[in-house]
Amino acid sequence: MIAFGPISWGGLVVVGAVAMLLYSLRLETEVRADGIYLKMWPLHRSVRRIPWSEVERYESTQYSPLQEFGGWGIRWTPGKLAYNVSGDRGIRIERTTGRVVLVGSQRPEELVRAIDEVAQ
Repeated sequence: MIAFGPISWGGLVVVGAVAMLLYSLRLETEVRADGIYLKMWPLHRSVRRIPWSEVERYESTQYSPLQEFGGWGIRWTPGKLAYNVSGDRGIRIERTTGRVVLVGSQRPEELVRAIDEVAQ
């Protein structure tokens, strides 16, 4: 039998802080005249911009965060970068560099329509 002692206050604080961070994750996506802006709050202090000149194509997509990226958050795999907080839907952006950026969204069709309007 394995016996565990009481958890220390320090351990409890660390577990609580990690839980609060995960609960507070929020992805803000803005479509502007000069590109798509992404900010993963509270991880990013500034926004990440994908200029229109670097967007080859984009489409609404469904994906498996666990299988394709190993989970949620900001994830990297060879040739792909994912920004996702929850769910399994988003938009797939192919850049002129050949890299793919996946942006999670609860309303991907609405996001594609906004990009269509601004990118023209």
